[in-house]
Amino acid sequence: MINLAVRGDSGDIEARAQAGVEWTSAFADLDPADFPMLFALTPYGDAVFNQRQMPLLLAELDQLPPACDGEWVAQARELCQVVERGMHLYLWFIGD
Repeated sequence: MINLAVRGDSGDIEARAQAGVEWTSAFADLDPADFPMLFALTPYGDAVFNQRQMPLLLAELDQLPPACDGEWVAQARELCQVVERGMHLYLWFIGD
């Protein structure tokens, strides 16, 4: 399970998603040319996205294949908005 949280520069958690990303082989099959942001996800590592990357990440969420969909997508969108509205905030996808 990959958890999602918004953290500031200090590392403090500003917001977190209730739902996590259930890792499936469909994520590994994403084409890095079409999904450069989400291709960075791995089930065991962390991926961090900054404010300038939010529009790209949001666009990729719009194009996700059904096999990758879930409650986490809507919650990721909300967390993207938190990052966009704030200063020095980052969206973390935290692997196990």
